[in-house]
Amino acid sequence: MAAFAQDDRGGVAGRLKDSLAAAILTFLLAFPIIMLHAEADNDGTLYLTWRPFAVAAFCALAFVGRFAQASYGARAIVEKPVAAMAAPSAARAALAQAIPYFGLAVLLVYPLAALGLLGKAASLKWIDSYGIQILIYVMLGWGLNIVVGLAGLLDLGYVAFYAVGAYAYALLATTFGLSFWICLPMAGVLAAFWGMILGFPVLRLRGDYLAIVTLAFGEMIRLVLINWVAFSGGYAGIASIPRVTFFGVAFSAKDGSTPFADLFGVEPASIHSKIFLYYVILALALITNFVTLRLRRLPIGRAWEALREDEIACKSLGVNTTNTKLTAFALGAFFGGLAGSFFAVRQGFISPESFTFNESATILAIVVLGGMGSQIGVAFAAVFLIGGFELLRELDWLPKLVDAYFGVKDFDPAQYRGLLFGLSMVVMMVVRPRGFISSRAPSIFLKERKSVSGSLVKEGHG
Repeated sequence: MAAFAQDDRGGVAGRLKDSLAAAILTFLLAFPIIMLHAEADNDGTLYLTWRPFAVAAFCALAFVGRFAQASYGARAIVEKPVAAMAAPSAARAALAQAIPYFGLAVLLVYPLAALGLLGKAASLKWIDSYGIQILIYVMLGWGLNIVVGLAGLLDLGYVAFYAVGAYAYALLATTFGLSFWICLPMAGVLAAFWGMILGFPVLRLRGDYLAIVTLAFGEMIRLVLINWVAFSGGYAGIASIPRVTFFGVAFSAKDGSTPFADLFGVEPASIHSKIFLYYVILALALITNFVTLRLRRLPIGRAWEALREDEIACKSLGVNTTNTKLTAFALGAFFGGLAGSFFAVRQGFISPESFTFNESATILAIVVLGGMGSQIGVAFAAVFLIGGFELLRELDWLPKLVDAYFGVKDFDPAQYRGLLFGLSMVVMMVVRPRGFISSRAPSIFLKERKSVSGSLVKEGHG
């Protein structure tokens, strides 16, 4: 209790005072933007409506949240002296090994189960908006995890490689008539080339300076796509991008060719192409995961981790930090380019507005929330963030509830995605600052493999 008495001198009274201050600050911030709401009648006359209950609810949430956070921190101070980490039990170790296989089985049967339970019309949304959308961000998160989680290079412009892959497929397919399967590796190679171009100027940069340069690089790519109209179409983008085929067999009648439904004797439906796209992005994501895990055990992977921990020590041991950084940027960009190519073939239309800084921030948040360096953690974070945002569109009962109790008309939960995104980041940084999964399996070990606690390695990586 000595640590508690020393670091939490105010006790319950101090925490209540701190929580009250947080509630007052919330009131001052919410008063001008929530308390007073401007509405227009049929004649176009503006008038103000008061929403005191909404402000009271936000203040109460701030008070309770701050008090819970302070209480949790005091509890953590008491338990902190117990530094030794107990070895996991055999059942827990077996469960940890079974989770990836169980998750893979669920992913394989997901579209078929959705089709069988919901039918063709209802399952289309769940396969496309949830399955395919989440897997795209899982793949992007795993690609960025190579740069940020393994090599320790903060990249805020990862969406640039995503855009390069998308525009590479769109331009090659519409201009030269190449198929998706030919353009897919070409898009990845072109994105890797741009990753190396980015890597050369930032070889001497780390931390905040590296983040600023990569952010500028992402914005440069977006501005080039906007202003080079003859090349990219500008704001109008590129439309009529050829759809993916089932290894040469189109899913719809085109140019007199036999479509997929007639060839296999099934009823024509758009769900067939969505299921095929689902398995394509699943295969690409699994390839990304497999290559990352294999490279992590090779000398280049261990060089990435050593570079992340201490660049000076790497140089003193003879590690070529130039090649190490370039390979991390190039490989991460390669997988981003593959994901961008798939995005273009899935959408059929791309524009610079699809590749803004918000996309880079979302992908980086997935890596940070999942646990930098953790493959499973990144997948969980993508499901939590992207799936959670999509679920906000399904809350049809929430606007009625808000209207009935708070008097807020036309409430749309989807408009508060940014607020919930920031709130989830704050909660995670307080409760689990090292991400969903903080422990790491060592890439190399002596006699016995043991998980490394995230608190024992620099910045929670391992």
